[in-house]
Amino acid sequence: MTTNSQKIRFFRKHIPAFACEPGCHDCCGPVTTSSEEMARLPVKTDAEHEEALADLRCPHLGEKGCQVYAERPLICRLFGTTPRLACPNGKHPAVMVNPRIERQIQLFLTETRQVLV
Repeated sequence: MTTNSQKIRFFRKHIPAFACEPGCHDCCGPVTTSSEEMARLPVKTDAEHEEALADLRCPHLGEKGCQVYAERPLICRLFGTTPRLACPNGKHPAVMVNPRIERQIQLFLTETRQVLV
């Protein structure tokens, strides 16, 4: 049986990376993630969460961008790699995420408990 952690590792390996527009944080709004991924992120206070939500941004977005980039959730990794979550600046990897992998990720997201980052 494949664990959620194993699935997350597999998906991360299969989501292509690309360079974002410097200074852009358009995809850094409030998002949800699995409990497993949330456990990998630094704990934020209720006040930090409330402030971020009021600004419609992720609580892990700092002045210089994502403060948890290496551990960012799957949904964040998908932005710009699929037409369903297109980058508003037209940035994308040379090869988009494989549609089969994207469907597997979508299924994973619907089958796992999601929490607000």
